[in-house]
Amino acid sequence: MPFIRMTTEQFTQIPYEDMLKAGMHFGRRKTVFHPAMGQYVFTVRDGICIIDLLKTQEQLEKAVAALKEVIAAGGIILFVAPTKQSRESVKALAEKLGMPYVVDRWLGGTLSNFKIINARVRKLESMEQEQATGVWEKYTKKERLMLERELTKMRKNFDGLKRLTRIPDIVFVASIKDGALPVSESNKMGVKTIAIANTDADPKLVNFAIPGNDRSKMAVDLIIQSLSNELVH
Repeated sequence: MPFIRMTTEQFTQIPYEDMLKAGMHFGRRKTVFHPAMGQYVFTVRDGICIIDLLKTQEQLEKAVAALKEVIAAGGIILFVAPTKQSRESVKALAEKLGMPYVVDRWLGGTLSNFKIINARVRKLESMEQEQATGVWEKYTKKERLMLERELTKMRKNFDGLKRLTRIPDIVFVASIKDGALPVSESNKMGVKTIAIANTDADPKLVNFAIPGNDRSKMAVDLIIQSLSNELVH
């Protein structure tokens, strides 16, 4: 069933059937259940917590509203994909919106030591400029090889942060549990957060928790696609 937009302002919910097919309702085992997720759990079946997908839709709508507010104000959203399940779709959404992203390893200090991280990003841009304009031609083959290796490493760490020109207005993390570092750093810096919360996570750590199966690529992709449908114009 395709997404059908009734009006330009109305939130288009993910079809319930699609959420089921993606396994979005499957939480973690009850043995690792976090009590604060109780409000988002419908039942427990064969020792597995089953997420209430109506609550998922409600929380997703709140998250979309918060993101739209930031975009309307010309703000910055930092997208973080701490899991392999989320990297592809999160990066694609960030690029569509022209927003910064982290899809590999979160570097400690990305927010709390922003000036240092920003300096590294500017260094990356400078190296790319030098390579593109032929400045590297004056170096020996061995020196150019070393510079290329350094550039590859710099791109891996900082390429997605080129648009992070200041502390972001809100951070989206594709998993509270796996994104513990960016969530913690955002809280330390007073930056609002949105994150997908499986049943083993503490939803109180973020401003907007979207209950869902963060271990399922289909489920994560469905949530990201929903955000894309609402935010990309």
